[in-house]
Amino acid sequence: MDPSAGLYELYRGENPCVDLVAVHGLNGHPLKTWTTEKSNKCWLQDEGLLPQYVKNSRILTFGYNAAVAAILGKTSSDRILQNAQTLVAELVADRELEGASQRPIIFVCHSLGGIVVKRALAYSASRTSELVQHLHSIFVSTYGILFMGTPHNGSNKAVLASIGSRMINALAPSKVVDTESQLADALREGSEVLQNITDMFVPLMKNFRIYFFWEQEKTSLGTTLSYIVEENSAAPILDNTERAGLPYGHRDMVKFEHQNSPGFRLVVAAIIRYSRDASGVVTQRWTQATKMLNTKRRNEAAELVDDQDSPFV
Repeated sequence: MDPSAGLYELYRGENPCVDLVAVHGLNGHPLKTWTTEKSNKCWLQDEGLLPQYVKNSRILTFGYNAAVAAILGKTSSDRILQNAQTLVAELVADRELEGASQRPIIFVCHSLGGIVVKRALAYSASRTSELVQHLHSIFVSTYGILFMGTPHNGSNKAVLASIGSRMINALAPSKVVDTESQLADALREGSEVLQNITDMFVPLMKNFRIYFFWEQEKTSLGTTLSYIVEENSAAPILDNTERAGLPYGHRDMVKFEHQNSPGFRLVVAAIIRYSRDASGVVTQRWTQATKMLNTKRRNEAAELVDDQDSPFV
């Protein structure tokens, strides 16, 4: 099966206690983004790679239309928010059917995928009213996030336009770019979009273990070589976060051919560590969240009674 949209299971261990969720980036693909071209190995799925180290996990990949050029179909007209909402809805549905709505989540994000995940977590965090509180579960369950080449700094419009141009040139070389794409606009010109997402996410960061990775090799853009996302954008220096460089260009920093591939052990060690530590923390968070939601429901019920007793009703 070759998934292109939605949630797809790559690996299932026995009695999984954590869900690892991969989210690709601009012009990416839920399988090909993570797969080497030479050996056709997907490190998220190949039994000799990541699954060997996290046998008590499920590994999922999320696909969405993040095309910026008319290559294999219509260019995406979805906004980042729409992709984020779909990610939350897909995860909630999948985990409900699994009977595992409270299972810890670790996200692995490449490029634009990190922006989608940040927006998804901000959206999930805000879903606390009675009819949509099931959507709050993704925020509560998320323990860790690995951001790989995600452009976080969006406040400087000129810098962001440069990042967007480099991404499009690197990921869709010599193709006709759809300048109307809202996703491309968000990276090239919509610094306000990224800044708003960052502003929403920053207050939530204390709830997560976060690891920033940046590309250490330049990418060929035809006649020039350039970093697609500079270190200061991909890996901001923030308290209580980890950061490291990977010796690849932007496209290849999420492709590992074997266990001795540079950077593989660094990334996998973080995933192992987060997987090991997640259960106890997420269990406590669920206890707190359940109390919060129950209190909210009681307060709403009391307000409803007060309104009904009011002589002005």
